[in-house]
Amino acid sequence: MNRIEDIVSQFTPISLEQMESVQLMNRIDTKYTLPICLLPDILEAAKTEYFVQETAGKRIASYDTIYYDTETLDMYIRHHDRQLVRQKIRIRQYVNTNETYLEIKRKDNKGRTRKRRMVVPGFDISAQTIGHGKHKDRTVEEFIATKSRYLWSELSPHLSTKFHRITLVNKAKTERLTIDLDLIWENIVTGETKSFPELVIIELKRDGNVPSRMTKIMLDQHIKPFKISKYCIGTALTTPGLKKNRFKDKIRRIEKILTRL
Repeated sequence: MNRIEDIVSQFTPISLEQMESVQLMNRIDTKYTLPICLLPDILEAAKTEYFVQETAGKRIASYDTIYYDTETLDMYIRHHDRQLVRQKIRIRQYVNTNETYLEIKRKDNKGRTRKRRMVVPGFDISAQTIGHGKHKDRTVEEFIATKSRYLWSELSPHLSTKFHRITLVNKAKTERLTIDLDLIWENIVTGETKSFPELVIIELKRDGNVPSRMTKIMLDQHIKPFKISKYCIGTALTTPGLKKNRFKDKIRRIEKILTRL
């Protein structure tokens, strides 16, 4: 981790406000999963062509997330069963800035993902409770009812996910990527925990009309795209007896990736 921090300190910083100006009109999303031992070489290859997001003086941010689902894990099951239209609902706390949002991620039948979110003041991430937060005259209940297929009364906290994130944007501002590491999952229902401190998940969002330097870096490192849902994998790993046939190959591939250490 010290080497990673040292390389990240050599990037030119970009603020959150500047990051928000990056608009990718013809966006292509690609995920990669790799062992942490490969990350320093990737960062070294990227440091002259990418900015790193700096927030509250930090370039490696801490994220705490609580995923909500129905009692029967409808959101997990829909993903497992390859339903094209599906959602994830979560509370995410950006630890460095102490900002907390309720976020709804919706994937449509064309494979496009759209995220809606609202500020939730006073959320206690450690207690996994939200109460009846209100922002801009809209309650949590109203936000869930209008932006999702669920009612707030149907949902309860199921999975806690903690990780650190590095966010990069290329200097042409045609792509940005998130690098997640130090993943820890805790199942709020079963009490089971699982951690992958040696695993890195990278998500690249880029303008499909422009060549991507990061795609070339990944090819040079012999890293192929690999889709993974942190919620689904974490739930599958920490819920005994749960249907997980579709995710078994992904879990085995993660284990194989980690043998490269």
